[in-house]
Amino acid sequence: MKINLLDLFSGIGGFHLGLSQAGFKVNSYYSEIDKYAIKTYNHNFKNSTYVGSVTNIQRNRLPKRINAITFGSPCQDFSLAGKRKGLDGDRSSLISEAINLISEFKPDFFIWENVKGTFSSNNGEDFWAIIKAFTDIGGYRLEWQLLNTSWFLPQNRERIYLVGYTSNKSRGQIFPIGEISKENNNTNDFLTTNTIHSRYTADSTGSYIEESYKVSSATKRGYEIANPGDSVNLSQPSSKTRRGRVGKQQAQTLETSCNQAVIGYSRDKKGKVTNYHEKNEANTLHSKSGGGGNTDQYITNKQNIRRLSPIECERLQGFPDNWTLAEDNSDTQRYKMIGNAVTVDVVKAVGERIIKTLY
Repeated sequence: MKINLLDLFSGIGGFHLGLSQAGFKVNSYYSEIDKYAIKTYNHNFKNSTYVGSVTNIQRNRLPKRINAITFGSPCQDFSLAGKRKGLDGDRSSLISEAINLISEFKPDFFIWENVKGTFSSNNGEDFWAIIKAFTDIGGYRLEWQLLNTSWFLPQNRERIYLVGYTSNKSRGQIFPIGEISKENNNTNDFLTTNTIHSRYTADSTGSYIEESYKVSSATKRGYEIANPGDSVNLSQPSSKTRRGRVGKQQAQTLETSCNQAVIGYSRDKKGKVTNYHEKNEANTLHSKSGGGGNTDQYITNKQNIRRLSPIECERLQGFPDNWTLAEDNSDTQRYKMIGNAVTVDVVKAVGERIIKTLY
């Protein structure tokens, strides 16, 4: 199924890659303002066409017919972790630009992705204002569902996916999409094999022992238990109210600063325990690692805890290894781009349902 895709707020191409994996043959025209994301997108999709920012789309570079529009508009103003300005925020107001483009090009379908907090922003008024704006375009059936990356990959990442499609082509409906089996959905399967021994760590004698760690948390007993393969959230280390720091055999939501670690020694390519940082590996945490705080304050045996590597974060979002390494992007930029991306496997599942329903 060939489509011309207008990929707005395109980031590193999660929508493009997910729709391709679903079975679409994608000819993409992408809009983005982050220079690192632009070069990453262009590196991985060499036949794609850059069309400028969403506020100034270069229409002379677009084909006569756009079949699909995708966008995960900036979410900071809707995020539970943000200032919750909703539609009054500078970033979230950009969604109106996407809605105008949908109204102008009338694609067969469009997909919008955003954070769970969009549902509750301004007591739900913002979400229904967006729904009304989509409805006012006319001619589209709207469906939406809260989907979790953990249904596909070991990362707890809840996001709203809304699909609008021309009702005259409908042969069913897109949602609901059910939860996929988690039998093989283990964080250990996604960690780089040269940096952690699955479930076990080596002691000084070379034998393997299973270890547990106490992570300070605002729970009744004052801490949470983390085991090898569990993730630890390092943000806001001095917080007296923060809880839920430990992800049991899965990562928590990847953020742009990657304040997440995993239980396990760093290892070199021969499997030897090391504290040295090598290319594409993540070294053990230092006392000031993670959100600028002091990990000594709340983690026992800090030496055995290391930050997730960029490759591991790519895998947890469904991207191939080194997807964000275009032109030697720094780890800081790689973490930022991955944290801002949509999850490829979720988009693939949505795309498969679109093909079945529309085509």
